[in-house]
Amino acid sequence: MKNSASLMDEKGQKILDSIKNEHVEAIIEKYATLCQPEKIIVLDDSEESLQLIRDQAIKNGEESPLKMAGHTIHFDGYYDQGRDLENTRVLIPDGIKLSKAIKTMDKDEGIKEITRILDGIMKGKTMYVKFYCLGPINSKFSIPALQLTDSAYVLHSEDLLYRQGYSQFQKLNGSNSFFHFIHSAGEVENGVSIDVDKRRIFMDLEDERVFTVNNQYAGNSVGLKKLALRLAISKANHEDWLCEHMFIMGIHPEGKNRVTYFTGAFPTACGKTSTAMISGQSIVGDDIAYIRPGEDGLAYAVNVEQGIFGIIKDINPEDDPVIYDVLTTPRELIFSNVLVKDEVPYWLNMGQELPDSGVNYSGEWQKTKQDKNGKEISPAHSNARYTIKINDLKNVDAKADSPDGVPVSGFIYGGRDSNTSVPVLQTLSWAHGVFMGAIIESETVAGTTEKEGVMKHNPMSNIEFLTVPLSAYIKNHLKFGQDVEKKPLIFSTNYFLKEEGKFLNDKLHKKVWVLWMEGRVHNEYEMIETPVGGIPKYEDLKNLFQQVFAKDYSKEEYEKQFSIRIEKLMGKLDRVEAVFKAEDDIPEEFFNQLNQQRQRLEETENKFGKKIVSPFEF
Repeated sequence: MKNSASLMDEKGQKILDSIKNEHVEAIIEKYATLCQPEKIIVLDDSEESLQLIRDQAIKNGEESPLKMAGHTIHFDGYYDQGRDLENTRVLIPDGIKLSKAIKTMDKDEGIKEITRILDGIMKGKTMYVKFYCLGPINSKFSIPALQLTDSAYVLHSEDLLYRQGYSQFQKLNGSNSFFHFIHSAGEVENGVSIDVDKRRIFMDLEDERVFTVNNQYAGNSVGLKKLALRLAISKANHEDWLCEHMFIMGIHPEGKNRVTYFTGAFPTACGKTSTAMISGQSIVGDDIAYIRPGEDGLAYAVNVEQGIFGIIKDINPEDDPVIYDVLTTPRELIFSNVLVKDEVPYWLNMGQELPDSGVNYSGEWQKTKQDKNGKEISPAHSNARYTIKINDLKNVDAKADSPDGVPVSGFIYGGRDSNTSVPVLQTLSWAHGVFMGAIIESETVAGTTEKEGVMKHNPMSNIEFLTVPLSAYIKNHLKFGQDVEKKPLIFSTNYFLKEEGKFLNDKLHKKVWVLWMEGRVHNEYEMIETPVGGIPKYEDLKNLFQQVFAKDYSKEEYEKQFSIRIEKLMGKLDRVEAVFKAEDDIPEEFFNQLNQQRQRLEETENKFGKKIVSPFEF
C-alpha cells in the first residue's frame, strides 16, 4: 500500500512541508492509508488553489455552471436534503454522561464502526487536503481547521463560508491545537451519494475531530459548520467562553451617530435571519458566534464564518431585497436543490411563477412528478439553499472581519408562541436572562414532520448542538456574567402572538422592538417591570412606530400585545421545570429564578384577581 507522500505531487509536498507539523502529517497518513485514495491534492490559500477547486467541482459533476457569471448549481440526493439527526452521534468515552436530549455513542464502538465504513471508501478518487480558520485570521478567537474530503463541492462551499487558514497552520509551530474533519461522499451515482443506509456523522470531542460519510448535503458534509459548532461548544465550556448559535448585528438608530451590537439566538422559523437583516442595520454574521470577555470588561463576539449557507425559500425582492439582489447578480455563488430551467435557477415563493418543467434534486422534473411512494415532488426543495460570502451583502458591517470582534451590548432570545409571551421584554438581571434563554420554547410549524403547534423546549436555541451536559452549559453562561464587568443586557422576543388566528403584529414590526432594545442599552427608554421582565411604555412605542413606519400605534394594539398572560406563563414554568428536574446537577440559581418568577406571577394574580393583566395596570 502506498504511503501518503507517494500520492502527492511535488507542489503538494512543498505546501505540507512548509507547515512543519507532524500532527497534520500523521492525520493525512492515517486516513490516506485507511481510505485508499488514488491521489492526494494538498491546497494552500492561493487563488490558484481556489480556482482548482472551482474547476474540479464542475469537472467531477458535483456542480454545473448556470447562465449568470459565477453561479453554479449543486444537487444533493433525493434522500439527502437535510441534517441527518438520526445518524449523528457524539462519541464519548465510557463513564461520561451528557444530557438526555443529546444523542451519544460509546467512543470505541463508534470508532470501530466509522473505521469499517471508511476502509477503502476513496478508492479511485482524489483526497483533497485544505486548511481553514474558524473565526477571523490572527485573532484570539480563531480555531484552525484541517479538512480532508473527496468532494470538491465541500471545499468550494468551505472556500465561500470560511476564511482561508493555511497561514494559521504555519503559525502553529507544530502544535496539535486544531480541529480536523474527515469526509467522504462515498459511492456516487449520477453525481449523488447512494449508500444512504451507511450515512454517519460522528463527533469525537476528545480528539477534536469529526467523521462524516456517505452524504453531500452541506449541513452534514461541510464539517466546519454545525459539526465544528459541536466541537467548539465543548471547547468553550472547558475554557470559560461562549460558543453560541447566534447572529451578530449592528443596530444603527436613525439620527444618532452610533452602532450598538447585539447577538441573537432563535429556533428555526422564529425570525433569526429576518432580524439580522432588518433594513437600515448591519450584519456581522447570521449563524454562529464565539463570545469572549475582553480586557476592558466588555463581551466581544466574532462571526465564525465569512459566508452564508441560507435557506432560499421565500426570498423575494419585496421582503428580502438585499439578499435577492445578491442572488440575481453576477458573483461566486452556489445554489443547491432549486429548480433549473435553461440554466436559470427558480425557488419556492421567489415572487414569480415557476416553470412547469426543468431539472431539480429528483432529476428531470415536470409538474405532477411523484416519488416512489406516490408523493408529489416539489419543483424546488423547501430546504434548498444558497451559499455566498457575507461581504457580497450591501449591509455587511464594517467590522465583520475584525480580529478583535465587536463589543456586544445585548443578547436576544427569540421563540415562537401564539398565546403566551409578549413581543419584547428586558430580563431583570444577568441570571434571570440566562434563565429566560434556558427556557426557550417554540411551536412547531406546518411543513415539518412534526405535529403543528407543539411546544418544543430549546435552551438558547442550541439543544440540537450541545456536546456538554445542560447543567454545565447553564453554569458556563452564569459564570460568563461574572467574567464581564459590563454585562450585555438580555432580551426576549416573540413575533408570533395571535388572536382568532391572526397575528397581532406585522412581520416588519420587529424593527421597532429592536430599536427599543437598542435604546434601553443607552438608557433612553424607561421600562415597566412585570413578573417576567421589563416591557416598553406605550408612549415610547407609539413614538417609534410613528418614526419608523409613520404608523399610528393604538392603545388597543399595545394592550393586546403586552398583557401578561399569567395562566399561560405558569403553564410554561410547569413544563420547563419538569424538563430540568429530569437533568442532573442543574445549578441552584436556575431553580431560584424559576421559583422567583412563579412567585411574582402568583402575587400579581392575587393583587389584580385576573389571569390576564393589562400593561396599563402595572
